[in-house]
Amino acid sequence: MARTPHSDLNVRVGTRASRNAVEPYKDGLRVYTTSAPTDGQANESVVRLVAKALMVPKSRITIKRGRASRDKLLSIDGLGPEELRRRISRL
Repeated sequence: MARTPHSDLNVRVGTRASRNAVEPYKDGLRVYTTSAPTDGQANESVVRLVAKALMVPKSRITIKRGRASRDKLLSIDGLGPEELRRRISRL
């Protein structure tokens, strides 16, 4: 049985920004969100913004590490490392 492609993605988050944005950053992405880092609002916004930028369903993205930190590790199911790099390069 074939394995489903999977990638991990480092994300640096800026909250309470003046605009929502996703851009390449070092070995991952930098995500700016207008949401506040309270009650998981910023985390929800980060998942939504990354899903839209990378053109994957948000249900395929989970936060593996960093729920209470600006540095997060996201897990993306259904997207291999090569395809992830290609999509990031298009941002």
